[in-house]
Amino acid sequence: MAPQFSEMPDHQLHEKLMECRDVFRRGGAGVGASLLTSLAAIREASDRRLGLRPFPVQIMGALALHHGWLAEMATGEGKTLTAGLAAVLAGWSRHPCHIVTVNDYLVGRDAEWMRPLTAFCGVRVGTVTASMPLPERRRGYASDVTYVTSKELLADFLRDRLRLGALSNPTRRLLRELLRPRDASGDDGLALRGLHSAIVDEADSVLIDEAVTPLIISQPRKNPYLEASVTTARGIAEGLVPDTDFRVVDRYREIELTRHGKDRLAGLCKDLEGLWRGEARREELIRQALVAREFFIRDKQYIIVDGRVVIVDEFTGRQMAQRTWRQGLHQAIEAKENIPLSDPSETIARLSFQRFFRCFSHISGMTGTAREAAAEFWQIYKLPVVSIPTNRPCIRKQLPDVVFRTASEKWKGVADEVERMHSTGRPILVGTRNVDVSEKLAALLADRHIPCKVLNAVRHQDEAVVVAQAGEPGCITIATNMAGRGTDIKLGNGVAAMGGLHVLATERHESGRVDRQLIGRAARQGDPGSCQIFASLEDDLLVRHLPGSVLGAVRRVADSGRMSWISSPAFRFAQRRAQALAFHQRQAVLASDTWLDESLSFAGVGV
Repeated sequence: MAPQFSEMPDHQLHEKLMECRDVFRRGGAGVGASLLTSLAAIREASDRRLGLRPFPVQIMGALALHHGWLAEMATGEGKTLTAGLAAVLAGWSRHPCHIVTVNDYLVGRDAEWMRPLTAFCGVRVGTVTASMPLPERRRGYASDVTYVTSKELLADFLRDRLRLGALSNPTRRLLRELLRPRDASGDDGLALRGLHSAIVDEADSVLIDEAVTPLIISQPRKNPYLEASVTTARGIAEGLVPDTDFRVVDRYREIELTRHGKDRLAGLCKDLEGLWRGEARREELIRQALVAREFFIRDKQYIIVDGRVVIVDEFTGRQMAQRTWRQGLHQAIEAKENIPLSDPSETIARLSFQRFFRCFSHISGMTGTAREAAAEFWQIYKLPVVSIPTNRPCIRKQLPDVVFRTASEKWKGVADEVERMHSTGRPILVGTRNVDVSEKLAALLADRHIPCKVLNAVRHQDEAVVVAQAGEPGCITIATNMAGRGTDIKLGNGVAAMGGLHVLATERHESGRVDRQLIGRAARQGDPGSCQIFASLEDDLLVRHLPGSVLGAVRRVADSGRMSWISSPAFRFAQRRAQALAFHQRQAVLASDTWLDESLSFAGVGV
C-alpha cells in the first residue's frame, strides 16, 4: 500500500486517517478489515511528521501490541515508535489508553517526540508525572492516550478509590447516576476516567521486577512512642556483636538473634518501660535496627538529600522522593544516620502491581528481554510472548567475562581496561550497580587524570545531555541502571570505524535480564559494538545467593589457579537461585492478593 499513500497530498492523507478513526471508534468487524490500511496510513504520516518510516519489524511489533501480546524487541529496535503506532489505533477508540513506562524522563520525552504524529492522526496525547497537581493530572488522563509511569498510575487509581468512598461499588455508582437530576454536575473530582488499554514499555521491569512490592498509599501520623523506641533501639543495636549476638542472613536479608543475643537483650532492657517489657516486641525493634544497619547502605539503597532519607530504586537507580519504607524501617534508617525522624505512615490503601494490571480489559507490552520470564507473563497476566526479529543483523562482539578474586582487584582491572579502551578513542559506557560504586570508580579514574561523566540518582539533572553525548569519540560515561532503559546512544562521527560503543559491566546482576539490557546498549540497529563483564568472587550476587560451603569451594578452586573453570558455573548458579527467590516473592504477593480477595469478599468488604 505504500505507493498508494505516498502519492497522497497531506490533506488527503489526513482525511483517510479520519476515515480510519471513525471505523475504530464504531468498533465491530470493520476494525479488523481496516487494520492494515490504517497502519499503512499511519506509517506514511510518521514518515512525513517525524521523519521516521517504520520498518517492517516495527509494524510487526505494532500488530503484536494491537492484538494484546508482549513483543520482545531487541534494544535499539525502535520500541518508542512501535508503541506510538499502536497508541494511535488504541486512541481512535476513545477508550482510555495508558502507555506505561519506567520513569518521568521517558514519559515527557516519548510523548513530546510522538506528538506531531498523534496530532496529525487526530489523537490527543497527555502526560502525568510525579510533580503534577491534580488539575494537571486530570487533563493528562482526559486525553486519548496518556504517557505515565506505573507508580503514578496505580497511585492515582488508589487515590480515586479513596475519593469515591462508598461509591467505589459500581452498582451504587450506577444508581446514583440514574437518580441524579439532569442539571446536576457529574464531576466526582477523580483523576482517571477509567481503565481499558495499557501498553507497557520495558514490561519485564514494570510487570516482573518492580511487581514484588505492592504500592501503598499512606498518611503520616504522630507516634512519639515509636520515635523514642527507634532511637533507643539504635543505641542498643550498636553494642551487639555479629556472630555472637546475631547472625546476618544475606540471602533473605534477615537478622537472626542468637540465644546469647536474646539473653543479653533481656538484661539491657530490664530497666526500660513500655514496649521494651515484651520479649517479642523488643526483639522486633532490635532486628529492625540491625536490618537498617546491615542491609541498607547509604548511596546504595538510599541517599541523603537536604537532611532527608530518599529511597533509590535498585532496578533503575533513580530517586523515589515520595516513597518511604514502612513498619518503622524508614525511621530506623533515619536514626542510624542521626537525622530528625519523620512521622511514621499509616496505610490507607494498598494494591499490588500484579493485581492492578489484570484490571485492564486490554494489556500488551514491549521489552528487549522477555524470553526468560515468558511462563510468568502468561501465568500472571495471560500475556503471550512473541519475538520480533531485528531489522538488521546484530554484529555485537561479546568478549569473555573477566573474573577477579577480590573486589579491589576487580576495580583496578576495570580502571585499567577503561584507560586502555580510552586510548583507542572509542566511547565507553561503564554500568555500575549503585551510586556509591559509580562515584568511587569516577574518583579512581580522576586519580589517573581520565575524564568521565557520571549518571546516577545524585547526578541526574543533565541526563538527556549526558546520554546524547555518550557515543561521541573518547567519551567515558559511568552510569547506574538508570541509563540502561529507554534511552538511545547514537554513535558520533568516526566511532563506527573504531569499533563502536564499548559497554563494560562491572558485575552480574541477580537477573540475567538486567545484564542483557545493559549489554544491549552496544551495537544497536546493526552498528558495530562490543561488551564485556568484569566480576569478582566478592560481588553481592555470589555472597548473597551461593551457599557458604559452595562459595568457599569456589574460592579454593580460584586460589589453585582454575578461576575460568569454576567462575562461569558459579555465577550462573547464583543467578538461578536469585531469580528463583524473586519469583517466589512475587508468588507470595500474588497469594496475598488472592487471600485478600477471598477473605474480604466473604466479609462483604470491597477491596
